[in-house]
Amino acid sequence: MSSRITQNMMSQSLLTNLQLNYSKLDKIQRQIASGKKFNKPSEDPIAAVRTMFFKSTLNEIDQYKRNANDATGWLQATDESLDQVTQVLHRVRELTVKAGSDTNDSSAFKAIADEIKQLSEQLGDVANSDIGGRYIFAGTETQSAPCDKTKTPIEVINNNEAINYQIGKGSTVQINVSGDRVFNQNGGMFQLLKNITDDIASGINPGNRLDTIDDHIDNVLAIRSDIGARMNRMELNSSRLEGLENSTTELMSNILFVDVAQAYSQLTEQQSVYNSALSVGARIIQPTLVDFLR
Repeated sequence: MSSRITQNMMSQSLLTNLQLNYSKLDKIQRQIASGKKFNKPSEDPIAAVRTMFFKSTLNEIDQYKRNANDATGWLQATDESLDQVTQVLHRVRELTVKAGSDTNDSSAFKAIADEIKQLSEQLGDVANSDIGGRYIFAGTETQSAPCDKTKTPIEVINNNEAINYQIGKGSTVQINVSGDRVFNQNGGMFQLLKNITDDIASGINPGNRLDTIDDHIDNVLAIRSDIGARMNRMELNSSRLEGLENSTTELMSNILFVDVAQAYSQLTEQQSVYNSALSVGARIIQPTLVDFLR
């Protein structure tokens, strides 16, 4: 047996449907105004969770990019400093060869020795190179100058601890080179320069020091080669992070942000439905006594 439909039931049903249509219109209007598909997590919990995940991923990528940029700057500063070391060592080699000539007089020998002493001071300045207030050859003791220029010969601390930066999930790179690895190998760079000046002062040909100078030059070149490999890795990693950031941003945008053209189309469609509902409601609701009395 079918149930009886009363005028009150039809009116209530009409009002309910009109309210639903009006709610849909309001939702579309808020989407167009805000540019987002939802403004509260309760409107689309699954999309909200995915959006939070993408935002967290973007924050991680941003941190990795900052680490990579800092690491690149540190490595570039280190390479530039080592380039100065290489230039100094080549000049020391030239002077050492020159000091082995019998044509030099006492003033020439003194000038050579004085220049080598100045070059030793220059190496001390390079050993104390810093970037943003952090000493690049100090190992993990970045707030303390690694080179003590008051000592004779000049001394460099032997902190060989690595400074590692995380540049990706499960991916790290060592950004530092210890001063010990640069200046204290093969008997010590500063000790070598002191030995050369002592030889000159004693009238001894320092030519037997050339092989040791070459060993230091080769050591510095090997370190620079290693740094170059790390810098190439940083460049590739930065490109990877850019691509990952773009793809993550696009995925989040597809979930979070509304297609305005599509939203306007839905708004027009919903307005048509709402107007139709009003029109139908006006037809099916029976006239009241008041209408007849007009």
